[in-house]
Amino acid sequence: MTCLLGLDIGTTSTIGILIRLPDEVLAIASRPVTLSSPKAGWAEENPEDWWVNVCDLIPELIETARIDSQEIAGIGVSGMLPAVVLLDAEGRLLRPSIQQSDGRCGVEVEELRAEIDETAFLQKAGNGVNQQLLAPKLRWIARHEPEVFSRIATVFGSYDYINWELTGEKAIEQNWALEAGFVDVANDRLDDGLIALTGLARSAIPRRTESHQILGKVSEQAAAETGLAAGTPVVGGAADMIASALCAGIAAPGDVLLKFGGAVDILTATDKVKPDPRLYLDHHLVPGLYMPNGCMSTGGSLLNWFVKTLAGGERQVAEAAGLSLHRHLDNLAAVKPPGSDGLTILPYFLGEKTPIHDPAARGVFEGLTLSHDIGHLWRALLEAYAYALRHHVDVLKDMGHEPARFVVSDGGSASDVWMQIVADVLGAPVQRLTGHPGSCLGAAWTAAMGLGLSTNWSDVARFVDFGERLAPDPRSSAAYDHGYQRYRMIYERLYGR
Repeated sequence: MTCLLGLDIGTTSTIGILIRLPDEVLAIASRPVTLSSPKAGWAEENPEDWWVNVCDLIPELIETARIDSQEIAGIGVSGMLPAVVLLDAEGRLLRPSIQQSDGRCGVEVEELRAEIDETAFLQKAGNGVNQQLLAPKLRWIARHEPEVFSRIATVFGSYDYINWELTGEKAIEQNWALEAGFVDVANDRLDDGLIALTGLARSAIPRRTESHQILGKVSEQAAAETGLAAGTPVVGGAADMIASALCAGIAAPGDVLLKFGGAVDILTATDKVKPDPRLYLDHHLVPGLYMPNGCMSTGGSLLNWFVKTLAGGERQVAEAAGLSLHRHLDNLAAVKPPGSDGLTILPYFLGEKTPIHDPAARGVFEGLTLSHDIGHLWRALLEAYAYALRHHVDVLKDMGHEPARFVVSDGGSASDVWMQIVADVLGAPVQRLTGHPGSCLGAAWTAAMGLGLSTNWSDVARFVDFGERLAPDPRSSAAYDHGYQRYRMIYERLYGR
């Protein structure tokens, strides 16, 4: 039977999966990734670490699955979007990647807004002027790191970088290009005028590929480093949240995926292009469909920071109970009332992306008193992301979408306390997935489609089952309606928006 390899270059980990058609997961493995924030609002990683992880993961996957590398028919790679990776003319990395959650380029965003007609840009590029675009990020580099900017020969994304390491071929996947602000959505092509806003030479932007398009084959050098068979086809890959949404069955209007990974995402499906500056617009993996979506700057990354920085005193208690520190904190939060006794947190510790697009926003603990303890703090953090998701749902409704079915996935969805809070804040049931390994599965499926091993995008659902459905508790609705209004008001008062 045919095997496929999927890799996901995530914010907090690199994950690999081997599947066998039609419906068998053979092996999953992961390696951690270190996110660096050397200055306020910065988010960087070392792309070489991603490649080291890939080289470590693949032999482990092959050994665990007990297959020969020749049995792997194709490879797909997904990753966070749009991370910025820069190479010089010799293919050497020029600096750490600038991650999608990075908020350093606020000044450059405002300068770009002053230069162009924002309405015209939105209609042409499909996305508004914000920190996600490559133009302000590259302008920041030109201003603050001119020696780096002058040597840029290639700019592409996280999974594009891994594809290049695997094949020696430079390309940018369609959604990286779209969110970078390089595509004219009317004709779905790279636009020289949009690229020129970066200040880079046109030659620095590689060719564009579709997600399931074969872009190259595993080189002899990559085969030696990874244990793969030289000549194995590699496809364009996918943005991590889009790959995850495909596996979750988000394909019809009203379907919504809430993705709780290193960042928290919300995605819905549509066959209509409705550009809105508050959210992002991406291609669905199913040709002809689109995926309006929101992505917060933080999520699991902030929870991990909280555990490392503020919750160390609970570690011994958790270990004595045989629990992970995250699970122990969940138990403490579970006995606190909805609204955390008046404590509200704004989770803008790296600024914030959607829907406010404010790189200057900062994390806030409001209403903190001596009567609050670590359980209140943890619950308030979980509630903060639920409030942020409700904000996104309000925006989707305002755009004319009708969110009706909420599916939850990725690591955070395993938390009973967090998912119940989300259901209560949204006032709607949330449906868990079981057996959903994350974006790496969608990445593998792009290879299956690109190689013609399947003709139906929805067949990836064979690998995933639906789990528990959590209904909202009406007893919490009043507290959370008040909490949500307070959450919105705090930001408006602090930042005047």
